[in-house]
Amino acid sequence: MQIAEAVLDILRKRGEKGLPVERLYRQLFNPQLYLVAYGRIYANTGAMTPGVTGETADGMSLEKIDSIIDALRAERYRWTPVKRVYIEKKGSAKKRPLGLPAWSDKLVAEVVRLLLEAYYDIQFSDRSHGFRPQRGCHTALSEVVDVWKGTHWFIEGDISDCFGSLDHEIMLAILAEKIHDERFLRLISHMLKAGYLEDWRWNATLSGAPQGGIASPILSNIYLDQLDQFIEQSLLPEYNRGQRRRRNRAYQAIEYAIEKATRHSDQEKVRALRVQRRSLPSQDPNDPDYRRLRYVRYADDWLLGFAGPKHEAEEIKSRIGRFLQDELKLELSDSKTVITHATSQAARFLGYEIRAQHSDTKITRNRRAVNGAIGLFVPKQVIRQKCALYMSRGQPALRGMLLHDEDFTIVAKYQAEYRGLVQYYLLAQDVHHLGRLQWVMETSLLKTLARKHRSTVSKTARKYRATVKTADGMLRCFQVIVPRGEDRQPLVSRFGGISLKRQRTAVLTDQRPVMASAKRNELIHRLLAECCEICESRTKLEVHHVRKLADLNRPGRRDKPAWVQLMAKRRRKTLVICRRCHEDIHAGRGTAPLRN
Repeated sequence: MQIAEAVLDILRKRGEKGLPVERLYRQLFNPQLYLVAYGRIYANTGAMTPGVTGETADGMSLEKIDSIIDALRAERYRWTPVKRVYIEKKGSAKKRPLGLPAWSDKLVAEVVRLLLEAYYDIQFSDRSHGFRPQRGCHTALSEVVDVWKGTHWFIEGDISDCFGSLDHEIMLAILAEKIHDERFLRLISHMLKAGYLEDWRWNATLSGAPQGGIASPILSNIYLDQLDQFIEQSLLPEYNRGQRRRRNRAYQAIEYAIEKATRHSDQEKVRALRVQRRSLPSQDPNDPDYRRLRYVRYADDWLLGFAGPKHEAEEIKSRIGRFLQDELKLELSDSKTVITHATSQAARFLGYEIRAQHSDTKITRNRRAVNGAIGLFVPKQVIRQKCALYMSRGQPALRGMLLHDEDFTIVAKYQAEYRGLVQYYLLAQDVHHLGRLQWVMETSLLKTLARKHRSTVSKTARKYRATVKTADGMLRCFQVIVPRGEDRQPLVSRFGGISLKRQRTAVLTDQRPVMASAKRNELIHRLLAECCEICESRTKLEVHHVRKLADLNRPGRRDKPAWVQLMAKRRRKTLVICRRCHEDIHAGRGTAPLRN
């Protein structure tokens, strides 16, 4: 895969220097890029979800890559309209549309994304954290905590239907500034305008990035980078002035009084004056010659921190709204774009509550270090909503849909749900408040296991109770152990055993695709070996995919076919086989004997 890596490296270097790129379309003829793309997306959940054509990752082959490249070379590749479905919108009764592209379109879109990301990512603002390598929610939040001390006002920004409102002409114009290749721009244009099928009726996509499309995040970042440039080049220089706030005269007067009382050895007066001094800021918070404006963005959510008067914060909000409307044809959401007082109120950003802290009594190293420092907190609403998922009539309740699962699986599911939430909120100062959720989930788990085995909660707790050693000491948990013979380690699933202690350096970046390259991708090497893993044929090889390993052990299947035994033994969801064996598998016929 050295050629593919070399191509991406050349694009990164041109992007770093800000040089335009030409003849980018020709890179779409490189089969190695498609293998890299395949290695990144084949394990995604949606890889086995059919679109309009019914095509999925199952049946992937080198022959399919060659046919895609031939169509692109002749410029007769056509994007298939996506199949539109509606899913629940988080925190709302409304539903949002989701597009399901065909597998070939996913593969080509991933190659397009690889090329665009290699060229553009190095040029993006450091204040942009969404859908970027080595960045994510935690890096955005850490920037707020580390840099934004002294903020008076938060301006919470949200763009109405951002991804569905991106103007296609503006998008292509932005791309054309750096990409001087008409064929590549036409391909992007056709992708944007491919349309969607709803109730088997074709609908045009007049605006927006492809719903559910793999290339949509990078296209959205390229589009919203214009907002980043406007704020960094226009607003930040204008609203950042002054080196330090001037000294507060009232504070200085008390300091002089303390010095005078000290000279006269009046200790009682000194103590009283020090208490009075702690109630005053050392610097003038209304200094007209001092302003600070800070900015961070994650996808279409952005946050500004401003040290200055409120009327200037409202002016900043208005200017951003006008820029979005005039230059990018986007609208700010009136209900979600609000100005929040940093000390008395809490801003909401990326699921956290953000406040500027204030305490005149907490002294660290002989100073009020907490004043003005930014604090992150777990919203109480989040804890209530998560607890409600495991409760009925105000009490923790069992989950009937898990009663037919194995004990190992039940415990693992609870732990996965709990661990994900805890790890996300590890930056919060009050992450220990998730102890309430832990108790609710723990009780729900025990009730589920007790009902499954027709036992009591107390007996079930005694049966599965254990302790686990962590960096913060021994912690209580519940665990299930599945023996696997003398020569193999047992399988262990636990619930609990996670410390609810704040981690200032916790970093949760956006989850990258499974394979960043094909250099060490075992599946790609098996495909390139050109040998059927069942009959050893070397012609017309394809990859058989299953959605999950649990599908191989479906109840009612007594005599497992040879291909099922092989996949279960290897614990792989893929099998590289010839077309004849693949057809036999889907037809339910017996395959050739397995090779030794």
